[in-house]
Order: sequence, then C-alpha cells, then structure tokens
Amino acid sequence: MAVEELQSIIKRCQILEEQDFKEEDFGLFQLAGQRCIEEGYTDQLLEIIQNENNKVIIKNMGWNLVGPVVRCLLCKDKEDNKRKVYFLIFDLLVKLCNPKELLLGLLELIEEPSGKQISQSILLLLQPLQTVIQKLHNKAYSIGLALSTLWNQLSLLPVPYSKEQIQMDDYGLCQCCKALIEFTKTFVEEVIDNKENSLENEKLKDELLKFCFKSLKYPLLTAQFLEQSEEGGNDPFRYFASEIIAYLVFVQGIRIDQLPMVLSPLYLLQFNMGHIEVFLQRTEESVISKGLELLENSLLRIEDNSLLYQYLEIKSFLTVPQGLVKVMTLCPIETLRKKSLAMLQLYINKLDSQGKYTLFRCLLNTSNHSGVEAFIIQNIKNQIDMSLKRTRNNKWFTGPQLISLLDLVLFLPEGAETDLLQNSDRIMASLNLLRYLVIKDNENDNQTGLWTELGNIENNFLKPLHMGLNMSKAHYEAEIKNSQEAQKSKDLCSITVGGEEIPNMPPEMQLKVLHSALFTFDLIESVLARVEELIEIKTKSTSEENIGIK
Repeated sequence: MAVEELQSIIKRCQILEEQDFKEEDFGLFQLAGQRCIEEGYTDQLLEIIQNENNKVIIKNMGWNLVGPVVRCLLCKDKEDNKRKVYFLIFDLLVKLCNPKELLLGLLELIEEPSGKQISQSILLLLQPLQTVIQKLHNKAYSIGLALSTLWNQLSLLPVPYSKEQIQMDDYGLCQCCKALIEFTKTFVEEVIDNKENSLENEKLKDELLKFCFKSLKYPLLTAQFLEQSEEGGNDPFRYFASEIIAYLVFVQGIRIDQLPMVLSPLYLLQFNMGHIEVFLQRTEESVISKGLELLENSLLRIEDNSLLYQYLEIKSFLTVPQGLVKVMTLCPIETLRKKSLAMLQLYINKLDSQGKYTLFRCLLNTSNHSGVEAFIIQNIKNQIDMSLKRTRNNKWFTGPQLISLLDLVLFLPEGAETDLLQNSDRIMASLNLLRYLVIKDNENDNQTGLWTELGNIENNFLKPLHMGLNMSKAHYEAEIKNSQEAQKSKDLCSITVGGEEIPNMPPEMQLKVLHSALFTFDLIESVLARVEELIEIKTKSTSEENIGIK
C-alpha cells in the first residue's frame, strides 16, 4: 500500500541527520508520495505532511511532491473535496519546503504547459512563487529568473485585439496581466521603501526594469486599449500599461527630469513625436494604429495654426508626416490609410503659415505619389483662398513665395514625355489650382504673382501638357486598334498602361482599360481648354480696361 510505503521511508529517515539523507531516500519518498496521490490517499498524505515529527523530512524532500499536486489542481475533473485537500497539501509544501528547491520546481511547472494551460498554470502558481521568493536571500536573482520565465511563457499567447476578445480572454492573458501587477507590487514597494540603495536593491531595480521593457514589447506594443468611455477602467492592458509606465518614470526615474509639473500641449507633442516616428515605421496594424492614435491625441490639444515653423527643424516633425505618406500609399489596410490621410490633414491644420509652406515643399519633393501630390496641391489652393479673403495678405501664399511654390506644382517632371496617366491626379489638381488663380486674381491686382509668371507657366506646363496629351492619345488610340484586331482573332496579348505592361489580358478587358485611359486624357484636355479660355478672357478684358483708362 502506497501510504505504508511512504510511512516506512519516513520512519527510516526520522532517525537520520539531515545531512545523512541519501539520493535513494529522495527517490523512494517521491515515488511513494506520488503513488499516494494517484491512488487517492490524499487525506493520509496531508496528515503525514502536517505531522510535526516529519518537518525536517518534508523540508528536504517534500518539494518533489509539488509537481504531482499542481498537475492534479490543474485538472478540472477533480471533486471539490479532493481539490480542497490538494490546496491544503500545496500550501503546506510551499510553507515547509526548501525555498531554493521550490523556486526551481515551480518555474519548471510554469514552463511545462502550452496553449490555454499556460495562463491556468501561471494564475495558480504566482502567489506561491511570490511567497517562496520572499524567503530567499538572493532575491534579485530569483525575481529576475521568475519574471523572465513568466514573460517567455506569456509571450507565446496571442494578444486579444477587439473589445469582444478582451472580454472573452480565451487564453487568459488579460487575467495574467492583472495578476502580474499584484505579483510584482510587493517587490516594487520593497525597492521604494529601501532608502539605503544597497547593491541588492539596485539589482532588484534592474530586474524589474528589464521586465518593464520586455512588457512594452509584449503585450503592450500590439495590445488594443479600450476607449476610456467604454469600460476603460476594466481594461486589463490599460491597467497593466499604467503600472509599467509608473514604475519606469517614478521608480526608475526614466525621463522624469524631462517632465515638468505642468505639461503644455506643445511640449507633449514634441515629447511624443519621436515615439510616433518609430510606431509609423513598423508594419503591424496594431502598432501603426497606436502611432496614429498617439499623434491624434497629441495634435487635438493644440490650436489650429499655432504650431510654429521652427518645430520643423526637429527631425521627427518632418519624418512623421513622411511616415504618414508611406502608410497612406503602402499600407494594405484601408482603415489605416484613411486614418493616416486624416492625421496628415490635422497636422497641416496645426502648423502656422510658414510651417505649412515648408511642409508642402518637402512633401512635393519627397512623396513621389500623384495622389499625395494632388492632396498637397488642394491644400495649397485652400491656403491661397484664405489669404486672398483676408484684408492683409499672407506673404507665404501670395507674391514671390507663392510663385516659388507654384514652380513645384505647375510643371511636368519629364516635359511632354511625362506619363500623363500615372500623373493624372497631380495634373488635374494643378489645372484646377491654375483655373482658380485665373478666376480669383485679376491681372491688374496680381496679388498671387500669377500674371507676372504666366509666360513661364505656359512654357513649362501648358504647352508640354498639350504635346503630351496629343502623344498619349495617339498611343492609346493605336493600342485600341490593336486590341480590336486581337479581339477578332481571339488572341491574348499585352498592353502598356501607365508605363507598366499588363500581359495576357483578354481583348474585351484591354478595351475597357484603354478607353478609361482615353477618358482621363479627355477630362484633362477639357480642363486645360477651360483654363486657356479663362486666361484669354482675362488678358483681353484687362487690355480693354487699360485702353479705356488711356
């Protein structure tokens, strides 16, 4: 019988000194104790552990029973009465056994499970683990080993993304985050209360610091936080993040010297821009989303037109809008592309006039994307419109400064050979801007400087655009003819659209693409004709007025 075997081993060991216990004794004790658990003799095992005469034996050998007991506790099919006894045995073993051996045993048990059992194991063992570490002298090493093991296991779990996933918490990560805060709180308080700053205390601070930085990477980097208005107080990740940041700032003192007692919105924006820049360089949806949210929250605190142009001398204040452009043009997720566009517009709104002017020049030179350039040109038009409506002109969007900016807008990158289809968004925006300028600014007033530069605009933009349209239309009309012939023979062939070859397209699809391109050219041509008509009307009208004055 397993109980009799165990009692026999204990009786033999009771007459031995602690240092005389043999390896064979440990093995026999473990086997007999495990058989007691397997055969259901838990009440008898509890009595043996509670017996004061067995205290030394349990201290040295009892840790071997922790594994079998914990595995029974993790089994959900055990009766309530049995589970109660298992908990009593487990608590006694934690209280009585050698803490050094217990620490290693508990960490091995944490490392064993996979999948959903990871969190179950951690939630069961965190409190005993804390108790064991408190007994050890080399506390910093022990807490470091424990936190590293815990983080390695937790990092195997998927981070819940939606509100529903957080509430369901299928893998138990949210519960573990809350439990980890309670687990570490004791050691954090110990660091704070220790005023002597001993070497051991510094080591403990370092181990806690390592865990905080790891936690910023996982799970906080990819975690989604609930809105403050919707159960934000119950958000496990927000709670976890708050505790981590509080430790880093107020215990470790990281950046605390850079946090004034009263934080101005401009200071907070500058403080956050470097972090936003890093977020936008990543490719994970949740990380980019965090960067966009941080930027939005930072910008919303600032009044429109109040962000001085000098801030653009700080590297991140230019790289962040360039990062937004990359998300807008390269990110495969539509919601993030739209959000980036909205954030770029919000950022533009906050800059003062010179800042807007500087950013427009930068993005026109660096974006290399027709749609983005069209967006910037529309913003330039809006700024000109506001300037012309004021009693006092804005020098950055009238006169010589504006002409310098228009040089980047009203031109074709490769002259008449520019790919008009690929650049159609930019070209249409440029023509619309030019049409607006012709309508709004009279030649005699010439507030924008347009009429002074009209000759250059015609030579660098309007005439090459005419030539380019003629060549492009001729090319696509020839392609349509070839496609129609291919359709008759039912052959597959390739065509070139927007500078890219599209191979093996059915003729009927080719015709749709080609006709769509021709429609775009017709649209550009009609706007171009209207612009030239307006220029002619305006110059003729001005000449007649001047003759009348004479």
